[in-house]
Amino acid sequence: MLLHAPRSTTTSAPTPLSLTDLTALTSEVADEVRAGCHTVQVDRDKRWYRLVRTDAYVDVWLISWATEQYAELHDHAGSLGALTVVSGGLVEQRWAGGRLRSRRLLSGHHAGFPLGHVHNVVNPNPTPAVSVHAYSPPLSAMSYYAVDGGSLHRTGTVLVESGSSEGVG
Repeated sequence: MLLHAPRSTTTSAPTPLSLTDLTALTSEVADEVRAGCHTVQVDRDKRWYRLVRTDAYVDVWLISWATEQYAELHDHAGSLGALTVVSGGLVEQRWAGGRLRSRRLLSGHHAGFPLGHVHNVVNPNPTPAVSVHAYSPPLSAMSYYAVDGGSLHRTGTVLVESGSSEGVG
């Protein structure tokens, strides 16, 4: 049974879900978190995460970020992605126009990640942040990057097993 029926049938990715569908789904789950339907923990030593929904089309993760916790510069291979900030705030740096560009994502804000989107995410704030992330199709690989002399260089790729938290963020 599908957890979230696709609204769109046309896509440029290997999934029937669009970025709009994924953003709506992360917003829906964020509302569930705010209503107390999902338990959130904060681990000061590493990011805490939990897979809260999964089916053949999408994985949805709940993530908490203590101060200065981050996901290093990465992409989501052949998956589209989206996030909604439930509480606190995050900063996303994304590779665009030949450089890293930053944007603040505060509680209630959304971001979508098309194919080829390379970014990192960090909580620079003194209070924890909580976010919901969705990936469609479910993550199968993540590539990691470094910026060197104004160029983006892939430093490695990791295969992700179904339901694994490797690279989530």
